[in-house]
Amino acid sequence: MSIYEFISKHPDDTMEFSKRLANLLQPGDVIALEGDLGAGKTTFTKGLAIGLEINRNVNSPTFTIIKEYQGRLPLYHMDVYRVEDSFEDLGFDEYFEGDGVTVVEWAHLIESQLPNELLTINLFLGENGSRRFVLEPKGKRYEDLCKEILG
Repeated sequence: MSIYEFISKHPDDTMEFSKRLANLLQPGDVIALEGDLGAGKTTFTKGLAIGLEINRNVNSPTFTIIKEYQGRLPLYHMDVYRVEDSFEDLGFDEYFEGDGVTVVEWAHLIESQLPNELLTINLFLGENGSRRFVLEPKGKRYEDLCKEILG
């Protein structure tokens, strides 16, 4: 498994990166977001939504667990930080196997429910407001996606 990195020096860089990624996404794609608090998970997801032609404001679903947005492809934005039991069946697989793109913040908390193939993006705070994105593709589809977006 290869690892890919991207450095964002400004939130606009994060938005542009995620918009480019959105243009390559297909129904059933799953992105797991991990990383530091305040590292840009929601900013990343906002850019993804713009790239998916979603015209609504996107914010973190911290207290609702899942928010759904309609665009070129549906976006299912999950924040599982407050899920108390990782084995609780909340129907996540219906989203993962659905007709949209699923973004899961704090995905390690439901690791046993995640699909075998997905793209994990770890976000880290850097110096001078920068962010470091470490992409870990699992599966050929996601490996190809990383190669296309990051060369």
